[in-house]
Amino acid sequence: MLYIVPTPIGNLKDLTFRALDALKEADAVFCEDTRRTLALLNHYGVTKKLFRYNEHSERSLAEALDWLKLGKIVALVTDGGTPCISDPGRKLVALARENAVKVDVLPGPSALITAAAGSGLPVDSFVFLGFLPRSGGKIKKALQSAFGTGKTVILYESPYRIKKFLALVASEFGADIKTVLARELTKVYEEWLTGTAQSVLNDLEKKPSIKGEFVVLLRPPVVEVEDAPEESREDEPAEGYGESCA
Repeated sequence: MLYIVPTPIGNLKDLTFRALDALKEADAVFCEDTRRTLALLNHYGVTKKLFRYNEHSERSLAEALDWLKLGKIVALVTDGGTPCISDPGRKLVALARENAVKVDVLPGPSALITAAAGSGLPVDSFVFLGFLPRSGGKIKKALQSAFGTGKTVILYESPYRIKKFLALVASEFGADIKTVLARELTKVYEEWLTGTAQSVLNDLEKKPSIKGEFVVLLRPPVVEVEDAPEESREDEPAEGYGESCA
């Protein structure tokens, strides 16, 4: 059995009852950083064997899979949030399914969902880009493609690149693009900055220092779509099913 266990993104009280039960039940816990996970387990009085999980190491993958093949219960966690969502875990889940190992995914903390829900922007459908590449050209290309959908775009950015990123957005796509930044979610110094790409950048410029990773939400301008000419609609079925049922 492989448990995918979401862990708090800041506030330790956000660990769910099911997540705690899974950690207690597990024979081994695979994690990004054993020190971070040890602090979480100690907080809840849980003692377990901890192994560092490296998504890019065949040895690490094989070690976790060996535990699963022996019929052991393995819990996979990251430093915070839900594994596999811009965090390690996808390869182990794929291997587990390929080897007919049951995978139990628990719901829980996610910076992506927390920021989406609190943004006030339309998020019934959105584009999630995770962490963007560092090249300005690649960033521009990724945003162009995402903005083309007309949907809210969500991504993660570091405190070291956030100002440069917003400057690129403002210069390449328009200074008035609706922008929401969520920083240090669920923590003591949680902060939300809302406005346009330029106004939010101006707010950041006033800060002496910037700490904590950001969830960035961008709402591209609405593109007005002209109605199709009447003649192009002549052959369209009234109910949209293609053929008459008569």
